[in-house]
Amino acid sequence: MGMVRFQRDATGTGMPLTDDQAAEIAAQREQTAATRRAVSPALEEVLYEPLQVLDHGFVRVIDYMGDDEAIVQAARVSYGRGTKSVQSDAGLISYLMRHRHSTPFEMCEIKYHVKLPVFVARQWIRHRTANVNEYSARYSILDREFYIPAPEQLAAQSVSNRQGRGDVLEGEEAQWVLDTLKGDADQTYRHYETMLNEGENGDPERQGLARELARMNLPLNIYTQWYWKVDLHNLFHFLSLRADPHAQYEIRVYAEAMLETVRRWVPLAYDAFVENRMGGASLTAGQIAVLKRLLAGESVDAASSGLSKRVWDELQAVIAP
Repeated sequence: MGMVRFQRDATGTGMPLTDDQAAEIAAQREQTAATRRAVSPALEEVLYEPLQVLDHGFVRVIDYMGDDEAIVQAARVSYGRGTKSVQSDAGLISYLMRHRHSTPFEMCEIKYHVKLPVFVARQWIRHRTANVNEYSARYSILDREFYIPAPEQLAAQSVSNRQGRGDVLEGEEAQWVLDTLKGDADQTYRHYETMLNEGENGDPERQGLARELARMNLPLNIYTQWYWKVDLHNLFHFLSLRADPHAQYEIRVYAEAMLETVRRWVPLAYDAFVENRMGGASLTAGQIAVLKRLLAGESVDAASSGLSKRVWDELQAVIAP
């Protein structure tokens, strides 16, 4: 898995931010406070900083609670620090991850500020185990920012997977798609402003449509923002699905950015997650039976395995060289 890097522009403020947001982040990063609570030095280094995602999006950590020690403390609630070592903590956390214990990881929480396209947000919100507060277009006017895919992300529909992508579009068809996306986004936003009676063409003689109604004409690739707070157990569940190579690209890149913040925050738990969940595999009873037959020296093929083609192919993806 490639490492995601925190980036800054020439001003040192980071990604696609408004001047007000950049000033707010700079002010937040100048503040320091003594505390007795656990902190993660590597995460403190990038606290509040935006990590760029897609063309106008970002992820940034706003706050967090707990660290690797909090996970261990919850699992060994009746023990003091004693003579335990980092190595024993790593072993315990790996054991907890491997056997899918949940409550020790729930002792840690993190809060993100995320800027993302609406269609990604609608997929993301299916994870109902977090606290969310989204920018409201009932009260505020959305910015003229739309997600336009990079050319290499313009793929045709997969012929074998109704949820997947096929070959990348090229030539005139790709250019037409890009031009249409940009043109439609520009037109709908101009209509949005006209409905609101805002912008350069605002008319003092008109009332304008209510914001909560005008927003319904905007496309799903417009950007929204939210604060998303989640405990580590449910964050790992989110990442196991959304950072998977089979996840949709537009949400996967957000998950990969968040993985970097987790690495900084709880490095022992991160290593256990990558080893046991991201790099591990779950087998069905039938697949385990086939694996035992293979280990015993028996020749087993798809026909004699007793597995469906899909389950057989999934097993081959795990064990094939």
